[in-house]
Amino acid sequence: MKIAIKDIKGKSQGELEVKFQLIEDGKGTQAVHDTVVAHQAAQRMGTACTKNVGDVAGTNKKPWRQKGTGRARAGSFQSPLWRGGGVVFGPKPRDFTKKISRNTRQLALRKALGERLRAGDVVVLDDLKLDTSKTKDFLGVLAALELKGSALIVSQAVDRNLTLASRNVPHVALTTSDVLNTYDVLRPDKLVFTKGAFEKVEARLAKE
Repeated sequence: MKIAIKDIKGKSQGELEVKFQLIEDGKGTQAVHDTVVAHQAAQRMGTACTKNVGDVAGTNKKPWRQKGTGRARAGSFQSPLWRGGGVVFGPKPRDFTKKISRNTRQLALRKALGERLRAGDVVVLDDLKLDTSKTKDFLGVLAALELKGSALIVSQAVDRNLTLASRNVPHVALTTSDVLNTYDVLRPDKLVFTKGAFEKVEARLAKE
């Protein structure tokens, strides 16, 4: 499979041959699902915490005597039935991390990227260097590439001008080829790679 290479003005600069093998339909779908679920679970803080009966401050004295008052029996001010009492089966701090094997992550990324390539949602640039950090220059690049909707810019390394110029543009995110994951690939409407970044991703997928 070949992808057209463009410059920042939207003009053609040749083609790039995709080196990794695309996955056939039906394979890798479960790997993508498991990887995305694990990614989203890892974003959870897991800090929700409530006090149970043993955590609520209070005395061990009975609110009133056991018999003779005509009221229901009560043994503790910390009872969950009372206002200010403990919470029954409330959340406690926990780790939501799910373990995913390296092979599963590789399969998921290969599957997700392959599907975006087939759909024509991937744009490859020969390079993406901005002379200034002005947002106006970055918007000019987006207009030349005719990008609409959300977009993810994948560069080979962190670029200061690119970061500053794009940070105030809504629905546009930046990442590097080293940390690109399946969730990042699936989320935006368009993926914009620099040639170097795309080659580094291919090298990642080529590792066994």
